[in-house]
This record gives sequence, structure tokens and C-alpha cells, in this order.
Amino acid sequence: MELHEHWMARAIELARQARDRGDHPFGALLVADRRVVASARNAVNTESDVTQHAELRLVSKASKTVDQETLGRCTLYTSTEPCPMCAGAIYWAGIPKVVYGFPAASLTAMTDGSHGHPFEVEGPVLETQARQVHEGFW
Repeated sequence: MELHEHWMARAIELARQARDRGDHPFGALLVADRRVVASARNAVNTESDVTQHAELRLVSKASKTVDQETLGRCTLYTSTEPCPMCAGAIYWAGIPKVVYGFPAASLTAMTDGSHGHPFEVEGPVLETQARQVHEGFW
């Protein structure tokens, strides 16, 4: 557990840096073989882009600089439990473990649930045509 605390303290410091820059207070780092292979801070406000979450930025950076075998040995440390967008990116990157500090449910309670809204997903529409573009690819 002490090792988790060491890396989590670094992720929390990245979150603090993000906050100091005017961004949302989230930070993340990727550790393989007891060394940091990538790190990132939230940049939603400074980049004017709602997708610039710390974990998503981290996965993007790591996908370009870290080989797949190493990614498969990594632990991602994040100051706050990943949102669904970031969790999906972490999954698709092949990162097998996530350790987080602040639970999403606690963040939602702290913000009075103001960071969510209902939305609708409808489908399938033109399923046969959409399927055809995949045939022979996989």
C-alpha cells in the first residue's frame, strides 16, 4: 500500500498543478516497473476542450510513446476515479490496472451533481449498412 500512496501523492500534485493553472483539479500518471512512463494534468479550460481530461491526455501521450507490452504492465494512478470516457480509453489502451484517490460518487456529492445531464442514445439505425463497412476488416 505504501507504494500506491507514493504514486498517488504524485497524481494529486499534478491535480494541484492543474488547478493552479485554472483547469479542473485532476492529475494522472502511468507507472511501469516502478518508474513513471507518462503523466498528465487536466487541460479542459486552458485548451477549451471538454475531452482534455488528465487520464485521456495521459492515454493519448502513452499510446504514442510506450510500446504495447509495457502498457500491459502499467498501473495508472489518478487523483479521482475516472469518468466513463476516460475509463474507456484506459481499457482500449490495454492498461490493466487503475488506482484512484477520490471516488466519483464523492465528487458528484461535492458538486451537487451539477456535472451531468440526461442524454439519449438511439439505435441501431441502418444496421445492415453500418455492418457492411466492418465486413472483411476484422
